[in-house]
Amino acid sequence: MELIDYSYKRRGMKAWFDDYPNSPVILRVIGHYYIIYRILWSECDPVVKRTDLIEMEKLINRELGTEQAYLSRKRMG
Repeated sequence: MELIDYSYKRRGMKAWFDDYPNSPVILRVIGHYYIIYRILWSECDPVVKRTDLIEMEKLINRELGTEQAYLSRKRMG
């Protein structure tokens, strides 16, 4: 999976990924990293799996330079 594009919104950001091009992902800032808040899922795309959600979070945090904070959060430890 690859990050296609992203844009900032008033409360977080919106991102698109190549495996789900018709389903924009809404992310919010928690601490010093981004997590998925919501997916505007389209029936044109496959059903989103939990492993895909984690991969999306890793990709966006890597792109924004917040991957270390994301990986060191309590839930990952």
